[in-house]
Amino acid sequence: MRIGLFGGTFNPVHAAHLRAAEEVRERCSLDRVEFVVSAVPPHKNASGVAPAEHRRHMLELALEDNPAFVVNTSEIERAGRSYSIDTILAAQARTSAAHFTFVLGADAFAEIESWKRFDEIFARCDVAVLSRPGVTIERPPIAVEKAFCYDSDRRVYVHASGNALAFVPITPLMISASDIRQRCADGRSIRYLVPRAVEEYIAAHGLYVGRAAAS
Repeated sequence: MRIGLFGGTFNPVHAAHLRAAEEVRERCSLDRVEFVVSAVPPHKNASGVAPAEHRRHMLELALEDNPAFVVNTSEIERAGRSYSIDTILAAQARTSAAHFTFVLGADAFAEIESWKRFDEIFARCDVAVLSRPGVTIERPPIAVEKAFCYDSDRRVYVHASGNALAFVPITPLMISASDIRQRCADGRSIRYLVPRAVEEYIAAHGLYVGRAAAS
């Protein structure tokens, strides 16, 4: 089985997240995409981040009609800050026969050298970097560049471990969670930016109301 690990705060999950996951599932021939809910994101200000249980529940609502998409709660269940290498190791221990692809956006990839044990990520699994408007990066990090060679037939970088680093162009949907939170704070519509069930959940629980929630 081929499994993608797609992490994020999902604050809230929106249409661009879902479309990106579908395109990387198809491009990388993944059997399943696990949306990993970050509990305490180490690279983000926690101000304005809805409680993890709310974000988990919104994801469950957004994914319920797609059997290839599931919620991964390992970072919520694990104490302390959420580090990707720990999530990857936990997933591999849980499903040892699977082949994993770690999925992230180009903006996050640009900062990967600041991550905990980032070099080990490439040795542990494939990595798929999703294109983002305004972010141009299509090479391995300088610190580990010598561990890769380019496979022109597959159009991927191959790590010394045999794992692949692929740069995946996806449909550029100009939707952001921060804009959705601001719209909620301003009392404006978020219809069609998020699934209907997520829109209803946000309204029912009064999420992202006020200036602090929008930041």
